[in-house]
Amino acid sequence: MSDIENTDGAVVDQPKSAPDDRASAGPFDESEANPVRPYVDLGGVKVLPREGLHLRLEVEEGTKRVVAIGLDYANSTLQVQPFAAPRSSGLWHEIRAQIAEQIARQGGTTTVREGTFGPELLAQIPVAAGEGQQGQMRLARFIGVDGPRWFLRGVIAGQAAVDPAAAAQVEDLFRSIVVVRGATPMPPRDLIPLRMPASSAGAPTA
Repeated sequence: MSDIENTDGAVVDQPKSAPDDRASAGPFDESEANPVRPYVDLGGVKVLPREGLHLRLEVEEGTKRVVAIGLDYANSTLQVQPFAAPRSSGLWHEIRAQIAEQIARQGGTTTVREGTFGPELLAQIPVAAGEGQQGQMRLARFIGVDGPRWFLRGVIAGQAAVDPAAAAQVEDLFRSIVVVRGATPMPPRDLIPLRMPASSAGAPTA
């Protein structure tokens, strides 16, 4: 689904979207990560523990499947999801447009801007009526990086959506994430399986 048609009707691949220094500065592929660092293994991603970081697993109610990793850090939240992707083409340009359409349907607005990781979406999303703040908007940043055979999406909210100092801390956290694609064949856009950490040392906080 990462292909688009040009004016001649021929299919062309979407280019990858990633920082030029991704392989050396992150987010990392498993083959690029430092093997001696004490990562918390969550299946499709590994997270490096740091002072003040709290980890949450976001679970789908019906299937009990872990669908995202929530990281609370620097008075902010960072939600990450790893997806399978083609080897030679990227997903972020297409997915970014789809996110913007979805938020517009909810009555929100989005602005594309150039960020640390390349193009990102700055979104104003309506707060659900049940949260007691009807008519208000919450600010979020949608970031994405195309890696080798994977795509990592992040959603930043809280202080890091507005404050440059907090943003730098959360961006550094996103950079430190390792994506474990694995060798299993998967269709592009499928969520790379996530799971509970094996050791209690990396157990998520409630």
